[in-house]
Amino acid sequence: MDRSAILALSDGSVFYGTAIGADGVSSGEVVFNTAMTGYQEIITDPSYAKQIVTLTYPHIGSVGINDLDDESRLGFLAGLVIRNSSPCSNWRATQRLSDFLGERGVIAIADIDTRRLTRILRQKGSLSGCIYAGQNFSVDAAISNAKKFSGLENLDLAKEVTCSGPYKWAEGVWSATKNEFDANGRSKHQVVAIDFGIKRNILRLLSDRGCEVEVVPASTKAGDILAKSPDGVFLSNGPGDPKACDYAVEEVAKIAASGIPIFGICLGYQILALAFGARTMKMKFGHHGANHPVKDLISKRVMITSQNHGFAVDESNVGDDLVVTHKSLFDGTIQGIKHRKLPAFGFQGHPEGSPGPHDIHALFDKFETLMNEAP
Repeated sequence: MDRSAILALSDGSVFYGTAIGADGVSSGEVVFNTAMTGYQEIITDPSYAKQIVTLTYPHIGSVGINDLDDESRLGFLAGLVIRNSSPCSNWRATQRLSDFLGERGVIAIADIDTRRLTRILRQKGSLSGCIYAGQNFSVDAAISNAKKFSGLENLDLAKEVTCSGPYKWAEGVWSATKNEFDANGRSKHQVVAIDFGIKRNILRLLSDRGCEVEVVPASTKAGDILAKSPDGVFLSNGPGDPKACDYAVEEVAKIAASGIPIFGICLGYQILALAFGARTMKMKFGHHGANHPVKDLISKRVMITSQNHGFAVDESNVGDDLVVTHKSLFDGTIQGIKHRKLPAFGFQGHPEGSPGPHDIHALFDKFETLMNEAP
């Protein structure tokens, strides 16, 4: 069986390699991620829907795959690009990366020059791309398919990755001594989490703080959420253009007006900003990695964070109701906001990011504090 593969970019660049996942053809926005670990989290993160992810670290696969590290039920990304597919050797591993990719239907290519690819993306910005894997291909057809993908702007992908109906979550954080997740033994707050593409580790961190969490679909109406009388509302991460989620922006504005504490991460943070009159913009190549420095403008502390986003809140259109609380030290883009009067705040990065440090776990503590202080 032919296991060759090709990656073509919309600018005409072509890379030849080896197929290591599912056979087929896939197109999407090509981005690069600078994390050295956490490839399983990346593959199963719904925020990567319609994206072909290039991992800049050269050796991928050495820790294998295990059932506990999945962030969602599926692999949503459009494709994976790596330099070397490494042999698996880890005590927690139950599966090889290549087998996992094939099982999840993820198209992937290895043995290409990821440094050259990353330089192209840094110079030109995120480009559309197409992977042909494990089958006969035409270079011209691959380039044509890459050019046909119009990008993520104006795409509402939250509705594609959200849950089909409400469900409860009670699982806590992972225990290194037991290699399993602890159960939530406390019950202090009722939290409704709106699923725009939520990651399981977010739910675990909420549960670990004594929250009884109910996850609801992205299109849930504010009235239905408020009828549950929650102590707080969480707005999750997710893929696509936040401006395309106008239905969610409208409902979040209604929820915020009620005075219930709100905490948003990534897409949820962007939707919260839009609900308060801010604007968002497409970035050149976004932030994707586990080593991004962010400054807390209030405490002046610098934190190392996990990031995954291609859109940002436009600082020139923040509005008078919001205070900028965090900024990226890479490019100065806004990383955090809070409302001047209402108990609502958001953060662009991923406090739950398993491959990164735990510097910003305290944001979940802040959400808990707001719920404790609510009348």
